[in-house]
Amino acid sequence: MEPLKHECGVVMIRLLKPLDYFQKKYGTWMYGLNKLYLLMEKQHNRGQEAAGLACVKLQANPGEEYMFRERALGAGAITEIFSAVHSNFKGLTPEQMSDAEYAEKCLPFAGELYMGHLRYSTTGRSGISYVHPFLRRNNWRAKNLLLCGNFNLTNVDEIFEEITAAGQHPRKYADTYIMLEQVGHRLDREVERLFTECKAEGLEGMDITHAIEDRIDLTNVLKTSSPKWDGGYVICGLTGSGETFAVRDPWGIRPGFWYMDEEIMVLASERPVIQTALNVPADSIHELQPGQAILLNKKGEMRLAQINEPKQKKACSFERIYFSRGSDMDIYRERKLLGEKLVNPILKAIDYDVVHTVFSFIPNTAEVAFYGMLEGFDNYLNELKVQRIEALGHKPSHSELEQILSQRIRSEKVAIKDIKLRTFISEGNTRNDLAAHVYDITYGSLIPYEDNLVIIDDSIVRGTTLKQSIISILDRLHPKKIVIVSSSPQVRYPDYYGIDMASMEQFIAFRAAIALLEERGMQSVIEEVYRKSKGQLSLPKEQMVNYVKEIYAPFTDEEISAKMVELLTPAGTQAKVEIVYQTLEGLHEACPQHEGDWYFSGDYPTPGGVKRVNQAFIDYVEQVYQF
Repeated sequence: MEPLKHECGVVMIRLLKPLDYFQKKYGTWMYGLNKLYLLMEKQHNRGQEAAGLACVKLQANPGEEYMFRERALGAGAITEIFSAVHSNFKGLTPEQMSDAEYAEKCLPFAGELYMGHLRYSTTGRSGISYVHPFLRRNNWRAKNLLLCGNFNLTNVDEIFEEITAAGQHPRKYADTYIMLEQVGHRLDREVERLFTECKAEGLEGMDITHAIEDRIDLTNVLKTSSPKWDGGYVICGLTGSGETFAVRDPWGIRPGFWYMDEEIMVLASERPVIQTALNVPADSIHELQPGQAILLNKKGEMRLAQINEPKQKKACSFERIYFSRGSDMDIYRERKLLGEKLVNPILKAIDYDVVHTVFSFIPNTAEVAFYGMLEGFDNYLNELKVQRIEALGHKPSHSELEQILSQRIRSEKVAIKDIKLRTFISEGNTRNDLAAHVYDITYGSLIPYEDNLVIIDDSIVRGTTLKQSIISILDRLHPKKIVIVSSSPQVRYPDYYGIDMASMEQFIAFRAAIALLEERGMQSVIEEVYRKSKGQLSLPKEQMVNYVKEIYAPFTDEEISAKMVELLTPAGTQAKVEIVYQTLEGLHEACPQHEGDWYFSGDYPTPGGVKRVNQAFIDYVEQVYQF
């Protein structure tokens, strides 16, 4: 109901045939550029603040430009950057536009290597200078570097200190710039190593250049630049000499998938977008493994390399619950199972009165979990019907059977979001009043004062929309009880790997736990956790412990949910309100391959995450209390 900002999205394309091949087979040399557009639009859900693309030509002569980039800000950035690219082709004759050789030689963005990025800021930094791809220029083709990624590092301070101590001077104090400097520095060293090697062999002039480009090994570059990166990432890179690479974090936190045939190699953040854009089966698409890189050299030869030792895999479970497109066959199945696993706690919340309960969902991203929940209730109702028929003890009459079999699960489209209001309400002093009208309700969708209303969501993080809008507007239907259901567990801890939730006080679960401690006279727990957290600040991050877990330890999940209801239910609400959450066990059963659950459990996969959560709690306490 309250949209989280998604992680960023990446796309990388390497054409493995000349542009003339695509002109002859597909009727356009822009095959790669068109696929880039499609892959970016299909991942638009991942980034609506900015977008960028880049292209590298393999066949440019000295003195000719061979690297091109376009970037733009705003929700319409994809359209803007591709319009800018195509503006270069205005005024060309049909003959020129169908001449791949002419395009290769004369037109910008007519190349074999492409990169695209969709941005959602999780750091608060904005402006065109923070939009990917980032570019590091040099007179040596092989030293030019384009970089983009879906990532957040937790230890930027440590890396910044290390590289400045070595004499480097990053342009900005931001993880992207720092990574660009690290990879670029190691790329420089690799080229210089090869230069010395080639000189020793007696090579001269452009022969040295060509030999370097043929021999360069980005495995060395990545192995020496990435070991200190603490966080979740898929980093993509292109060099001016035609090297292509993507590397994934050792914990497998952020997702990456690739496909390759004799014509093309494609990498993207989500599997179904590759399936759709290239019309290929799911089993032909491969997941980039934790700590692994896919690399293609100038000739288009692909290799996989283990860059960093893989850790225990902690793939982000929010990707499955919320962020990734539900059209992926595995994600679709998992989201349905998340909904199905909520049947028993919902039955308890409605006192097993299925007959007088209407089921619905908000927002659209919860629709698949809603279908799973309905299937679960259909199965439950079918079991009840069998039991009732068996309990008759005699051959039932037609009317008896009809009465039993006519029972059904009642589902309605109870609330509809008015998208037109959403952008407008972010400004002005009347935001709260307008927020209450973001959703339209379907009057007559339930029987007033008799029916319960069950609404499923995929996550409840801050609770702001529930309090400002959802509960009040649903109460206008006069349900006997409103049950808000989350297909994910309680979000209790910040994320430091790419999701926009970094401070403690924004979580309604945390505010509920603090409220319970205060009302029960247990403020000493807050003080003790603060002192423990503060006391380990001088320790290496690898030795730190997440003491914030002790804030939640005295209470059951049900107690925290009940306190959330108190905090979120607006004054004057007539219906009784209850919040039902998915369990951690249910999450792991539904998404067994994605065990990254730190925002629910507090079990951060990297030491940097533990360090950051302790600091977040310290900051919260020092703003609110006087210990």
